[in-house]
Amino acid sequence: MLIYKILLPDEWAAFEAAGTFDGSPLDHESGFVHCSSREQLGATAQRFFAGAGEVVVVALDTDVLGETVRWETFPHVYGPLTAEAIVDIHRLEVGR
Repeated sequence: MLIYKILLPDEWAAFEAAGTFDGSPLDHESGFVHCSSREQLGATAQRFFAGAGEVVVVALDTDVLGETVRWETFPHVYGPLTAEAIVDIHRLEVGR
């Protein structure tokens, strides 16, 4: 199954360079990495990234992330995202 993480370009650059991503400031406050299902992705983009311009959407394989993934209305990852879990990458423009 795939889940999706929306990243700002600088977050994506850091993920790419390190091969892991331990979350945004909101993720750190929450204690987990916020992700979305495919069905939730559009609403998440509009709610949290409206007006951000370009964002990077990373599709992640939950089988690779394993037991760090918990479904709590939204999929949350209790651990870092890894480059090995990336299945696809999309760049999107998020308007208002």
